[in-house]
Amino acid sequence: METIYPSIVTVVALIVYFLITMNVGRARFKYKVMPPATSGDPNFERALRVQQNTLEQIIFFLPLLWLFCFYINPIWGSGIGAFWIVGRILYALGYYQAAEKRMIGFAISFLSTLALLIGSLVGMTMVFIQ
Repeated sequence: METIYPSIVTVVALIVYFLITMNVGRARFKYKVMPPATSGDPNFERALRVQQNTLEQIIFFLPLLWLFCFYINPIWGSGIGAFWIVGRILYALGYYQAAEKRMIGFAISFLSTLALLIGSLVGMTMVFIQ
């Protein structure tokens, strides 16, 4: 049952992404930016950028989460993954207010991803050299 924690982190990360995506739809309606337009009101553009950046990051994050959990430790990996989720939420909340308020959340999620990357590489290397 070691996979329960990274499974929970995966589902929560996907729920956060889903909610961020839903927020783009609400912003489209609120600021009257009809598809396929991707520009208009700055509030809409920030909501869209949050969704796009989270999509870009989650593609990198999820495989690293699972690799770290497999090669290092599922509890530690899940903790780092939970920290990534907190970072993404802070990133979104900050960016919705103003672009310059996104940096703390971005830094948290970036450092979390970096920890997962380094840990995964170390874990795989240790298996390879044994």
